[in-house]
Amino acid sequence: MVFRFLKIFLVAIIFFNFSTSINSKDAPSSFANLAEKLMPSVVNISTSQTIVTRSNPFPGFEFPPGSPFEDMFKDFGTPQRKKAYALGSGFIIDSSGIIVTNNHVIKGAEDILVRIEGGQEYEAKVIGADPLSDLAILKIKSNEKFKPVKFGDSDKARIGDWVIAIGNPLGLSGTVTAGIISARNRNIGMARYEDFIQTDASINQGNSGGPLFNMNGDVIGINTAILGREGNIGIGFSIPSNNAKIVIDQLIKYGETKRGWLGVRIQFVTKEIADAEKLDKPRGALVQSVANESPSEKGGIKAGDIILEFDGKLINEMKELPLIVAQTKVGKTVEVKVWRSQREVTKKIILGRLETSEDFNIKKAEGPKTTVIEGLKITVIALTNKDVEARNLPFTTGAVITKIENDSPINYLSANNIIIEADKKKIKTVGDLKNIVNSVLRRTDKTIQITIYNNQGQIRSIGVKLD
Repeated sequence: MVFRFLKIFLVAIIFFNFSTSINSKDAPSSFANLAEKLMPSVVNISTSQTIVTRSNPFPGFEFPPGSPFEDMFKDFGTPQRKKAYALGSGFIIDSSGIIVTNNHVIKGAEDILVRIEGGQEYEAKVIGADPLSDLAILKIKSNEKFKPVKFGDSDKARIGDWVIAIGNPLGLSGTVTAGIISARNRNIGMARYEDFIQTDASINQGNSGGPLFNMNGDVIGINTAILGREGNIGIGFSIPSNNAKIVIDQLIKYGETKRGWLGVRIQFVTKEIADAEKLDKPRGALVQSVANESPSEKGGIKAGDIILEFDGKLINEMKELPLIVAQTKVGKTVEVKVWRSQREVTKKIILGRLETSEDFNIKKAEGPKTTVIEGLKITVIALTNKDVEARNLPFTTGAVITKIENDSPINYLSANNIIIEADKKKIKTVGDLKNIVNSVLRRTDKTIQITIYNNQGQIRSIGVKLD
């Protein structure tokens, strides 16, 4: 009896140890072998472009914002040309030298140089680029063979999994950092289609476009964004490889994207809306309006419908629908389940193509007007009601930073930061900011106090010395 008990006890111990070992993984003792294997496939990218600016032909005088003379006389200024340089990262996915990177790394570039491990440099050309997903494909101008990496299944990546990032942060080529996946499905308001992997692997400026690897050496993400310009704070964001690969394959094959298009404008389903529509809980996407002659109109979707399911995929939150639709093949007939008049209705829709839709082209043509604030070496757009609503801002006017030059006196700030005050004056229009900065430039001290609202929802005041 005692022997039988001991036998059962030993079997239980062995089974427990075995199940524990297969369900948990110790931290790697070293990343050296993995890094050594992957380094030849990661590249450093440097770009250059010429920027032309014109000096004010009438120093000491500024036309009021919106004045018809403002655009007329600025063309009489002396043109000044200067070279702007940018650094980024990328990785090789084909032995012929095809490279994946971010669109913002190569946007507007006149010359692109790629440097691989060992220091060899090659010129590269753009095969295709997509601003909406912030992805771009380059091709090295060489007949040599290069070492590629392969994509992994980002859907299998779990919170807590070990990852490593390799790239060119702050110009320090071949930098390897390690961390874990901190979160999934992050939306930070940076791009139209977002579903970021969040990681605490150290990512800084220059890591953009570089790979995020799992422990098998497969690419599960493309490093794209960080919070703040002050440096790594343990919060970086990567485009999941499964989402990226759809765009990458299209860019390689067609040189452009072909996204599915429904033709609806949507909004969040609040608890109040769900209660009013007798829906069990807030879910889905509420259709605000339907575009004329769109796939949705032809398929019978109406304003007021709540889209609950698209092509067999449940829509839990509004933000999920645009990405799912965009990733669906153009011309495919899909079933769309909507909540209408307190019951579920199914419609069949033949998807159109977003890039050729009238709705898309109108939006593209009507892009926000940008203004260069030369004294600060930044580009800004006016704050819109959409921005105020989307970010739940405690103010309604200001200038949103869209681009910051490398030699800007505020290059430590980030795109999407909002300038709300300058020289202790509220910024009601972009013209206000431009006039205040120009006024400070005429002063002896050339020092200005700026109040910004950053991407973490904090209000900061900073002193800036203008050149």
